[in-house]
Amino acid sequence: MTKRMTLMTLLALSSACHSQPVTAPASTAELWQQLQAEARRTGCQQDSQCHSIGVGSKACGGPERYLPWSDYQRHDQRLQQLAAAYAAARSADDQRQQLMSNCMLVPDPGAQCQAGRCVLRPPATLPGSTPATAR
Repeated sequence: MTKRMTLMTLLALSSACHSQPVTAPASTAELWQQLQAEARRTGCQQDSQCHSIGVGSKACGGPERYLPWSDYQRHDQRLQQLAAAYAAARSADDQRQQLMSNCMLVPDPGAQCQAGRCVLRPPATLPGSTPATAR
């Protein structure tokens, strides 16, 4: 049933937009590589062109992490398709392997333009604290 739902989600996403459809990848790893390549596809000239997109899937909901991307000379339809397909694939992998997540909220750091590339903003810290490292 889970495989059927994942396949239906991928088919719906690929037909929902008129952009290049997401083809069935050989693996979740291949889909991750496609997602990273799409996110890096264009540069930026100012912070307002940079955005972040949640990727992956936690068992309790929400993304595992965020990727920066630029809307400079492009639209985000393909990136959104890939992010949704990757989230569905990760969720299916987790269910198949009976993995669980820590259910901690991963805050969206936002993105900024640095040296012509969009990068995630550093995590905000409270006075007297140190930023947590991702694992």
